[in-house]
Amino acid sequence: MIEIKSTPIQSDIRELLSFATAEKNVEREYELYMQSPVRKLYGYHLQEEVVGCIGIELFDVNRCEIKHIAVSTNHRGKGIGSKMIRFIEIKHSLSFISAETDKDAVKFYKRYGFKILSSGERYPGVERFRCVLESK
Repeated sequence: MIEIKSTPIQSDIRELLSFATAEKNVEREYELYMQSPVRKLYGYHLQEEVVGCIGIELFDVNRCEIKHIAVSTNHRGKGIGSKMIRFIEIKHSLSFISAETDKDAVKFYKRYGFKILSSGERYPGVERFRCVLESK
């Protein structure tokens, strides 16, 4: 895992971020990672290819929110998402991690040990969930 700091955005990172946010928001979100000291974007490499990314916003020394997490379609189901969460836990000595997601990703977060709370319909017909992981 390496921190991504390059500009302009590389095509593999653009594609990964488009899995985690609307295509129209990718450039803006990437710029926030490049400019904000509390936002970090990391890439997961296999050989020379970036196959996953995780973006976080740090709130305190040991608290963050996962803003984006994505794995390329060819590499899903191989534990890469879990490895990326474990990486940020260790790298930033996190005792609290939160994420907001849709029903499609709830199973992933639940498997990792997150508590899942419904946030209700944030958009018409789309239920959102808050996922929280607290270390003991």
